[in-house]
Amino acid sequence: MLKIRLQKIGKKNNLKFRFVLIDSKKASKSGGFLEILGFYDPQSKKGEFKKEKIEYWRLKGAQLSPTTLQLFKRLTADLKK
Repeated sequence: MLKIRLQKIGKKNNLKFRFVLIDSKKASKSGGFLEILGFYDPQSKKGEFKKEKIEYWRLKGAQLSPTTLQLFKRLTADLKK
């Protein structure tokens, strides 16, 4: 099953996150991902993502994790302002 979730990157006390596409059965042990779909910086509350790619993978059956879904909605609402 394909999932879109967050992956931690950055240094201690300076975390950043990536939106990544993973195969949930294989990547949990290897840490590998199929594609980077964007990033999020919680300190500045800014992020960018490839909306077309996320929609494409959702049509193919990928599911968003709950946290990723909330961020996706918040970031798209900020873009409309």
